Amino acid sequence: MMGELSVKDKELIRGSWESLGKNKVPHGVIMFSRLFELDPALLSLFHYSTNCDSKQDCLSSPEFLDHVTKVMLVLDAAVNHLDDLHSLEDFLLNLGRKHQAVGVSTQSFTVVGESLLYMLQCSLGQAYTAPLRQAWLNMYSIVVGVMSRGWAKNGDDKAD
Repeated sequence: MMGELSVKDKELIRGSWESLGKNKVPHGVIMFSRLFELDPALLSLFHYSTNCDSKQDCLSSPEFLDHVTKVMLVLDAAVNHLDDLHSLEDFLLNLGRKHQAVGVSTQSFTVVGESLLYMLQCSLGQAYTAPLRQAWLNMYSIVVGVMSRGWAKNGDDKAD
C-alpha cells in the first residue's frame, strides 16, 4: 500500500518543482555529481560507449545525460501525480525490477535521496526550508518504497 502526502506537502513540492522541472538536465547533473561524490562505486554501474571511469567522463556522456533525463522525468511524473501516486505503482515496481537487474542495491536508493535533497538545496537556495525538505523526503520515500518492492520481487523471481 502506498502512503499519502498531506495537502501542505503537495503544495510545497509543486511550488518548488515549478522552476526546477523546466530545466531538468542541469538539475539532474547536480544530483548525479553529488551521488558520485557520496558513492563513487556507483560510476561502475554505468556502461556506455564512453566509459564512466571518472565523474567527468560520465557527466559528459550523451547516454548518461539521457539517463539523467529519465530520472528527472520520473520525479516529474511523481510531482504531476501527487494526488494519485497509486497510478504510478506498476511503473515504479517495474523501475525497481530494472534497477535490481542491473545490480543497483537498495542502499543506493538512499544515497540518491540524499543527492536529490542536495540538488534541491543548491537549486532553491533560501526557498529550501525544513518543511520543504520533509515534503520531498515524504514523496521520495513513497516512490522508493514501491521501487524497493519491485526490486525485492525481481530478486525473489530470480531465486526460484
